[in-house]
Amino acid sequence: MAKVNWKPGNMIYPLPAALISCGSTPDEYNLITVSWIGTICSDPPMCYISVRPNRHSSAILKRRGEFVINLTTSAMAEVTDWCGVKSGRDFDKFKECGLTPLPATVVKCPIVAESPLSIECRVVEVKELGTHDMFIANVVNIVADDTYIHPETGAMSLERAGLMAYSHGNYYELGNKIGKFGWSVMKEKTKKRLKADG
Repeated sequence: MAKVNWKPGNMIYPLPAALISCGSTPDEYNLITVSWIGTICSDPPMCYISVRPNRHSSAILKRRGEFVINLTTSAMAEVTDWCGVKSGRDFDKFKECGLTPLPATVVKCPIVAESPLSIECRVVEVKELGTHDMFIANVVNIVADDTYIHPETGAMSLERAGLMAYSHGNYYELGNKIGKFGWSVMKEKTKKRLKADG
């Protein structure tokens, strides 16, 4: 198998295909699809989204300093794509897509009712980087669909939601679980114990 050099670019895939909701009043509400998105810090919980400055949502984000990351599912694939190619200057995206805006708990912009998990964020810094502005934010609240929360343990089971990912221009539903954090070490310990038990 041969290795080849490829031109520098954004090839860190897969990524979430998230619907970002913004705006403080119904006449300002907007949705934008973002995959340039990620975790920055665990404590305090922080994340970022990167948005082109010419996008309609960019001015809203800068003006209001708040947004919500709404995770998407395979059932939301078509509306997620549509919100990424159409502009909020021309459409009321909630109305056009049949999505439901609900009040967030901490921030003033809405959450998407159809999303299994909505992450409320407050911007702390905007970095102008080139094609995109990076909105660095504190996570101030999580709103989760109780369908995916175990009633006894409180554990979250988002793998049942059919979460959607984006990879090099295509959307995918997340596939089969192959392990969990720390499973490689757990396997080693189990092997050693079985060997010791002989």
